[in-house]
Amino acid sequence: MSADNPEVANSVQTGNFKTNYHDEGNGDPVFLIHGSGPGVTAWANWRFTIPVLSEKFRVIAPDMVGFGFTEKPENIKYSMDTWVQNAIDLMDALDIEKTHLIGNSFGAALSVALTLRYPERVNKLVLMGGVGTGFQLTEGLDAVWGYEPSIENMKKLLDIFAFNRAIVTDELAELRYEASIQPGFQEAFSSMFPAPRQRWVDSMAATESDVKTIEQETLVIHGREDMVIPLSASYKMAELISKSQLHVFGQCGHWTQIEHKDRFNTLLLNFFSE
Repeated sequence: MSADNPEVANSVQTGNFKTNYHDEGNGDPVFLIHGSGPGVTAWANWRFTIPVLSEKFRVIAPDMVGFGFTEKPENIKYSMDTWVQNAIDLMDALDIEKTHLIGNSFGAALSVALTLRYPERVNKLVLMGGVGTGFQLTEGLDAVWGYEPSIENMKKLLDIFAFNRAIVTDELAELRYEASIQPGFQEAFSSMFPAPRQRWVDSMAATESDVKTIEQETLVIHGREDMVIPLSASYKMAELISKSQLHVFGQCGHWTQIEHKDRFNTLLLNFFSE
């Protein structure tokens, strides 16, 4: 981890680019896959989760290609195929045959896609505020994907993300804004989900018949007041996956891992230790 920037960690070749990833702790591997907010990095998404999980597990949290400090190759086409390949290439580069998988929002859609394509590589599955199956694009998600860089716009987004306004400080807005305007960040981000955006929800979604084939034990987590991904999406995932359990946090927006971090981490530790 860089002393100057905790978001920059290890780097390894994955296909034709290098992936930035955090690798902490020992034990059974757990992959953490972040969401798709502007300026997002694995560290920003999972900074309260990595230290706790890494006490018992080997925690790997990458910046998926197009996000954070992973290299952004010219002319790359951002798609679920690209992101699944990125995750598998990273697992192969780190000699990880099988892993627990935690996906947040966009990362949940990626986790579902990876599980469906490579079921033998996935142990237990956690889907948090996840895209998963299809739903009607929310105003919140439209605003997230349509972000144009400014501190004011970042403040508005943070208000959408969090139920608890106390954690959405001006300092946090400034930090996330600065993150979103680093060289190459906004260019990559704005190219991923151009309007009309319902098509990107649809392209990320797995079919219900495919989701029903998932045999992994699955923990589905959602914030009741989530304005980005509707709670109904997680109800649907829990309904379709036979070995699933659903945990809904009240007084919680899209940031379960931040707004209810201690309970969230306890849930994960219990689930992976069973």
